Amino acid sequence: MNQQSNTAALPLAARLLMAAIFVISGIGKIAAPAATIGYISAMGLPFPELGLAGAIGIEVVGGLLLVLGLYTRPVALALAAFSIVTGIVFHGAIGDQNQLIHLMKNFAMAGGLLQIAAFGAGNLSLDARRTTAAVRTA
Repeated sequence: MNQQSNTAALPLAARLLMAAIFVISGIGKIAAPAATIGYISAMGLPFPELGLAGAIGIEVVGGLLLVLGLYTRPVALALAAFSIVTGIVFHGAIGDQNQLIHLMKNFAMAGGLLQIAAFGAGNLSLDARRTTAAVRTA
């Protein structure tokens, strides 16, 4: 494998790995909504059903857009913000080592997403195809 194919494949691999946790988490929330509603309620947040719907939308739609590499930069920024906010709200009890690990995981995910936002989706993405198509028509 040459250097050019490595640099084409790495952003795709990064997007797939980052998206997996969001898509799987969103599907889990769809499969067991009561558990998520209970968790949101336990944190004292208002409108847990609305929170559930928002989380599912962000995780599933955002994750799939990330996989496709479509609107990648704004999606990555939104998922990074979501990761930071949910980390602080749901894993802020840093005296508990498990919660601290979850918080740090959310921050690490946000860092990876910020890299994607900064450098884009790469050549193997719908964003790249849209850019190429726009250049051809201009």
